Amino acid sequence: MEVAVGSAASLLGKVWTTLSDGLVAAYVDSLQLGQNSEEIRDKLLHTQGLLHNAQLVSDVRHNPGLHRLLEKLSRDADQAEDLLDELHYFQIHDRLHATNHATTQTSTALHAGTALGHTLTSLLHCFSCSSSTPKVKSDAAAAAGGAPRRVTNTLGTLLHCLSCSSCTPKIKRNGGGAAAAVAGVGGGDAVAGITTNSNSATVDDNVDTLLHFDRVSMSRQIKSVLQAMQSHCDSVSNLLGTIPTNSTPVVLRRPQTVSMIIQDTLHGRRDTFEEAVDRITDTIGAATKTVSVLPIVGPGGIGKTTFLQHLYNDARTQEHFHVKVWVCVSTDFDVLKLTREIIGCIPATGGAGSSSVANETTNLDQLQRSIAERLKSKRFLIVLDDIWKCDGEDQWKTLLAPFTKGEAKGSMLLVTTRFPKVADMVKTLDPLELRGLESNAFFTFFEACIFGGDDKPEHYEYDLAGIARKIADKLKGSPLAAKTVGKLLHKDLSREHWNGVLGNHQWLEQQKDDDIMPSLKISYDFLPFDLKKSFSYCGLFPEDHEFTSSEINHFWVSTGIIDSKHQANRDYLEELVDNGFFMKKKSNYWDNIYNQMKEFDCYVMHDLMHELSRSVSAQECLNISGLDFRADATPQSVRHLSINIEDRYDANFEQEMCKLRERIYIANLRTLMIFREYEEERITKLLKDTFKEINSLRVLFIVVKSAESFPYRFSKLIHLQYLKITSSFYSDREMRLPGTLSRFYHLKFLDLDGWRGGSDLPEDFSHLENLLDFRAESELHSNIRNVGKMKHLQELKKFHVKQESMGFELSELGALTELERKLIIRGLEHVATMEEATAAKLMLKRSLKELGLHWDNSNRPTTDADIVDALRPHPNLRALTIANHGGTIGPSWLCLDIWLKSLETLILEGISWSILPPFGTLPNLKGLTLKKISGMHQFGLGCGGAPGECFMRLKEVEFYEMPELAEWVVEPNCYSFPSLEMIICIDCPRLCVMPLSEVSCTNLRRLEVSGCPKMCLLSMPHTSTLTDLVVKTGGRADPETLLSYDGKKLVVRGYGGALAYHNVDKVEEMDIDNVSHISLTHIEKFKSLTELSVGRCDGLFPEELDGSFVLRSVKSLKLDISHLSSSSSKSSSSKVLNCFPAVSVLEIVGYGNHDYEECVMQLPSSSSLQELTFSKCRGLVLVPVEKEANIGGGIQEGNSLLQSLTISDCHKLFSRWPSLGTGESADTIIYPFPASLRELDVWDEPSMKSMGLLSNLTSLTRLRLGRCSNLTVDGFNPLIAVNLTELQVCQCNTLAADMLSEVASHSHSHSHSHSQRAELLPAESYMSRLEVLSVDGIYGLLVAPICNFLAPALRTLEFDSDRRTESLTEEQEKALQLLTSLQNLGFIYCAVLGSLPQGLHRLSSLEELRVVHCPNIRSMPKEGLPLSLRKFQVLNVGSAEMKEQIEKIKRTSPDLSVDYY
Repeated sequence: MEVAVGSAASLLGKVWTTLSDGLVAAYVDSLQLGQNSEEIRDKLLHTQGLLHNAQLVSDVRHNPGLHRLLEKLSRDADQAEDLLDELHYFQIHDRLHATNHATTQTSTALHAGTALGHTLTSLLHCFSCSSSTPKVKSDAAAAAGGAPRRVTNTLGTLLHCLSCSSCTPKIKRNGGGAAAAVAGVGGGDAVAGITTNSNSATVDDNVDTLLHFDRVSMSRQIKSVLQAMQSHCDSVSNLLGTIPTNSTPVVLRRPQTVSMIIQDTLHGRRDTFEEAVDRITDTIGAATKTVSVLPIVGPGGIGKTTFLQHLYNDARTQEHFHVKVWVCVSTDFDVLKLTREIIGCIPATGGAGSSSVANETTNLDQLQRSIAERLKSKRFLIVLDDIWKCDGEDQWKTLLAPFTKGEAKGSMLLVTTRFPKVADMVKTLDPLELRGLESNAFFTFFEACIFGGDDKPEHYEYDLAGIARKIADKLKGSPLAAKTVGKLLHKDLSREHWNGVLGNHQWLEQQKDDDIMPSLKISYDFLPFDLKKSFSYCGLFPEDHEFTSSEINHFWVSTGIIDSKHQANRDYLEELVDNGFFMKKKSNYWDNIYNQMKEFDCYVMHDLMHELSRSVSAQECLNISGLDFRADATPQSVRHLSINIEDRYDANFEQEMCKLRERIYIANLRTLMIFREYEEERITKLLKDTFKEINSLRVLFIVVKSAESFPYRFSKLIHLQYLKITSSFYSDREMRLPGTLSRFYHLKFLDLDGWRGGSDLPEDFSHLENLLDFRAESELHSNIRNVGKMKHLQELKKFHVKQESMGFELSELGALTELERKLIIRGLEHVATMEEATAAKLMLKRSLKELGLHWDNSNRPTTDADIVDALRPHPNLRALTIANHGGTIGPSWLCLDIWLKSLETLILEGISWSILPPFGTLPNLKGLTLKKISGMHQFGLGCGGAPGECFMRLKEVEFYEMPELAEWVVEPNCYSFPSLEMIICIDCPRLCVMPLSEVSCTNLRRLEVSGCPKMCLLSMPHTSTLTDLVVKTGGRADPETLLSYDGKKLVVRGYGGALAYHNVDKVEEMDIDNVSHISLTHIEKFKSLTELSVGRCDGLFPEELDGSFVLRSVKSLKLDISHLSSSSSKSSSSKVLNCFPAVSVLEIVGYGNHDYEECVMQLPSSSSLQELTFSKCRGLVLVPVEKEANIGGGIQEGNSLLQSLTISDCHKLFSRWPSLGTGESADTIIYPFPASLRELDVWDEPSMKSMGLLSNLTSLTRLRLGRCSNLTVDGFNPLIAVNLTELQVCQCNTLAADMLSEVASHSHSHSHSHSQRAELLPAESYMSRLEVLSVDGIYGLLVAPICNFLAPALRTLEFDSDRRTESLTEEQEKALQLLTSLQNLGFIYCAVLGSLPQGLHRLSSLEELRVVHCPNIRSMPKEGLPLSLRKFQVLNVGSAEMKEQIEKIKRTSPDLSVDYY
């Protein structure tokens, strides 16, 4: 009911707004309805007011009579809005073309003329029919968009038309709606002519492109619908008037929470929990404060109360606080009630009143004094759980007052809330924000919710675990969602039930109070109606969509949720952030104007809030995001629709979309948003056909590939207010915007940011007189002719003075008084007089925030100072750019007067003024950029302002290509630039001094210095706030990073300056190379260091390592081989590595082109090492562990946890390894690698000669061997293939074939030296788990015994670099057919392969086929490709016949994605 009430009120508001237009009101007054337009508006306001009051009363929620009346009223209001909107459209057309077909005429003569006009114009289309010679309207007139000339043809001509059987007037409206009249072709008073320019996209629907205004029909329908609407307003008002004014308001009920731990284990929040314990028991930070307030904030169901229960009951908390109190606040923030609850939980002390004082008095003052006395000398913890509201800071401070009076320090108030605005109001410490659980921890918790204390069923891992993980991914880490779904799954542990829960999202339908959606909906119910409406429509956008403020506000305005005239009065999006429905975050975009990355605020929905939004708007909004969409579940009342399905055709989906057309009234849709581009042509056609009847859209988002991609009725969408057109990535770059674009007179927002086509605009684009925001590249802005007519435009990114021989005069800008964001004027060298400059009326643009004044750099005459003076902007301006001004005197309003007192950003480029602006006197200056400024030698002192008082707010300074700038000077021992956060100096060859000291630039956060060879920097970073530091050499042309620091990672490469180690103590990752002033002593200071990369750094490790240097925090180490080869002692390498006992990832690297001395070492082995890499270590040689140190030699197996080993381009690694003796016992063989190894990659290693080296690696799951030219199958143990899931053998002579042959033969014969172990396994165990196989020999693989082994699991097969096989033999073809599980097949660099397998079409599971660099393949298989194939990639196939066949496949197989290069 609330939705119905709110929707009716909203629709009445839209009608009221349209009726407020003077011309529309006059037209309605002329209809003689018995009430004039003002009286109708008053009635609408009265009904709106009653409906608003009804939302707050519970008695209306179950009133079926009211509900039906509201449906009728909404339908009338909807139709009225369409009719009045259409009327207004034609009235705008009249104004643009000096006609009066839709305006009110008062004189009797004009009324008589209009009556005659009705008769004549009902036959108007006759004159353009094929059988009628006369033409009512010339092509030129149509192109001008004007209404038809008055019919003055002879009576004979008229009689000719009357006798034409094909000229019967067409007055029928599609579906009976008023808006459909515009698509008609007859029976009207006015014709809004439109033609498409020959060079524009053609988007009309192959019918007459003229829009007609039927005055008689319009008047009749407006009169009818307004009378019906008024009647229903009276009925609704009368019914609402009978509801008692003292009816019970709607009250939200919340369950009480308690301090007792209910959930024994706190899953996945250990780090956050420890942080919280440290913060509340911090005796150092809290020592100076009597009481602190720490809010814990997060959406419903995220686990705030559970987290707080564990925190409250932790032993450290118990010990730290003398008194603890838990109070559940909920929605009723009553200071007196809460105070009484709290005092009732605090033990009374002598003189503090009796323990029953809370029950005996309602005097707040007495209660608070009693609390203060009881807590006077005690450290206390007060928990206020689940706060929903607080009516302001005064109310909060009143509650807090008695807790601030104690003598003990370190007391704490913990507050939990869903609402960031509450957390911000009450906090004294930064809030602790709880998000969804990390995926692994969440899945553990999810399984606990499913099974509780029960054991998992035996079939769980194989049958159900995969489904559980898919469901878990959809729950976004929400603990309450895990509990809801866990209960559902526990009911039935069958695969069918679990798949049903996954496919149908059944958790969204659970309605108990402790289920996830009801819990989240309580937050929604707590919102005022306008915020509910705003939030609910957001579900139309895709999940994880990054909203911009402009995008969502434009959407809300266009759908009528908020009024554009009062949009600035409230920030709905920020209110939703404050209420926890959105999160604000930073994102980046590339600014083409300034050629740099810039930050902007964007907004994303909290976790499951998107599902909530879709749920609460289901009666009005439909988001089709999957091919499993079902039309039967769609309410017929849907008016707003979005599409975001994958780019894949599905026949069932096509059927459902056909059903949707029958189920909802497509012509009445208000919103249609298509978010993706579709290469699949059948999807494109399906969507176009589905929505061919759209007629009443206010919002349209489309992605187009060509002119034919536009909707059928695009030119008839006269109600559009928000249009977003995005070009497909594959679209024609020469495609032009449709000429009919300029007919959308109601358009307020046009977004072409994603348009990749031509930059030409329709000539009459300026007819879009209601356009507020035009989002597009600056070139499109610069092509708006007669832009001065677009009086409401808020931004003009580029206006080029006298861009063409006609138009583009500065005077056009004079009319744009509502410019708000940005105005960039280029070509100012063409302005010859002060009068021309004055005509721009920049002084009158009081709302303009950013102005750019640009002269042409290639033609710089001496510019008259009067001209630049006449370009004086309004003093409210926030940002100013002046570039390439050719004069020697700058504008007086910048260089002499302090005119721009609000200026925050100033950019000057390419100027040579004799007097520079007094930068220091600009009181609000925050950003200053100077580029190519001639004659500037010094910055700082002398730039205006009193010492110690100038540049107080300056945050960002940027210098570019300043050849004469030598120093930046500040007042000695004076705190200078206190607010400065960013300095960028690029290509300033003489600059040598910067004010970086303990008293200057102390809040600096970013420093970039590049191409400043004389710059002398102090110890860097000079302050702990500097967490974005870059020092480069070479400038923009050839930059090379010497020093960089981002707060977590420190890179020092060839930088010889000093480092302030105390300011980088939070470093987690360090990369050093080519430095000699850094030692282990320095690195030891980094207690948080987890990743370390060390290049060639002399002196880093002392000559004698005695074990005193231990860096236990380092988990990942990359080490240059030079540090291991500095001594001939074999133990030196181990001593170096012993400095890092906790390393789990180790990479030892060299440079192949260096002639290193030989480094002999044992394979690193420790209880922590899991991943090891040797790369380009040309001098490295592995030797076994000494026998006395390790009985049996080789690796110390008991200690090793090594899982992954990569060897690449080392060449000598096994050159000293003992050769394997023939018949040697497995117990005596020395193996180089531990048996724990699961992944092994060896590339370019000629010293590896025998597979016997790997015989102990029976746990391998991945083995990759490449370009090992001397490696043979000798000593190969087939057992290493048992657990393999991936095998790659490439360019190792015949090794691949030999290995596979050994495995195949070994299952039948156990004559191999390892036969005793092999006999323990059944034959089918060998390679039965192999899923990915890449080999270089087709001949060795495609044999029946091998393929039989591979068949059960093999999904991917690649033949890489086969240089022998020209075509498959019959036996090989048959063997290939045995691979029944094969999904991906590739032929890569098979130089002599002349044809693909002829039996490809029989591989019924094949989904992807890749053919890369196989130039001899001449044709496709005769029987074609398998029907299961979804992707076919072909690269560099030279045969013309092959190319032709591939093109045919692309044309005839629309389901198949073909990538052909």
